[in-house]
Amino acid sequence: MSKTVPRPRTGLSREAIAQTALEIADKHGFEAVSMRRVADVLGVGTMSLYYYVKTKNDLVAAMDDALMGEVLLTSVPKPWKRAMTEIARSTYRMYRRHPWSLMAMLSASPGVNAMRHMEQCLDALAATSMTANQKLTLLTTVDDFVFGHALRAAAASTSADRKLARTQIATGAFPRLKEAFVEAGAKPDEHRFELGLKALLDAAPMGRA
Repeated sequence: MSKTVPRPRTGLSREAIAQTALEIADKHGFEAVSMRRVADVLGVGTMSLYYYVKTKNDLVAAMDDALMGEVLLTSVPKPWKRAMTEIARSTYRMYRRHPWSLMAMLSASPGVNAMRHMEQCLDALAATSMTANQKLTLLTTVDDFVFGHALRAAAASTSADRKLARTQIATGAFPRLKEAFVEAGAKPDEHRFELGLKALLDAAPMGRA
């Protein structure tokens, strides 16, 4: 027998369900997200969700679409380097707000907002003399840079490695590390992000500033 799906309840939507799932993941971790828990938070029966999201995978896809919606710019600025910088910053900020998404969303099916994000990226490069292949290569490279930087930042914020490093440096056994990271002062993550992104965009082929 086919599953009977209740008619939609007033105030319930795919967007509201996705947003609730994001809030659960932010507070308790991605593993805590389930159809039943989302329904409990929304104060509805679990079956009510199936009108909007058919499966757990569909729920994850809706979450990913909501995350990509956070990345979208209200408008794409000019020139292209400024546009790509703003897009990269927006993506990086999203990952910092939702660090669990770095791994949890890897297998999510892309939605409309992912397509809108890609459209904005290509729009940013539309006035350059880059070939289609060069544009896609640059966009992939920027995505890799943003993802990798956010992944490292997320790992560092929850790791005991920094405490161990400070303890060992204090022994005097690592004078070069002390000079580089303590006396000179380690650069904040955001500063290194900006430096790396600028270097990457400056090296882009055939781009007109």
